[in-house]
Amino acid sequence: MDTELSRIGVSLPENLLEKFDVIIKNRGYSSRSEGIRDAIRGYIRYYDWMSSIEGDRAATITLAYNHHQKGIEDTLNNIQHKYLDIIRSSVHIHMENDTCVEVIILKGEAGKIREIYENIVKNKGIQHVKLDTINPEEI
Repeated sequence: MDTELSRIGVSLPENLLEKFDVIIKNRGYSSRSEGIRDAIRGYIRYYDWMSSIEGDRAATITLAYNHHQKGIEDTLNNIQHKYLDIIRSSVHIHMENDTCVEVIILKGEAGKIREIYENIVKNKGIQHVKLDTINPEEI
């Protein structure tokens, strides 16, 4: 394990930092750095898991976004229209304030499912994205 440390600077909205500090305290981390390292390790594990998915899958992509973000609704619609061959359904919910939640239900090749996820997650205004898959052969 590499023990040499690098220092980085991160800009965060105040409310996100406040929530993170509560987690740091509740989990007993000794510092923000320890919590950030743990969060990055979790992100890497999720990315590795997502990258390893193969074959035909049933999946859901759950996302939340700020519907006031300029162009986000058009972008999400364009992404979904590009993948009509594997999108089976979607549900759109209007939450309080400025947030909308969508659940996209898919069935198809894992690579295409990952493409949709990657095309969604990179957009400004996206507040949450989660991919879950089921291998039909394992049921």
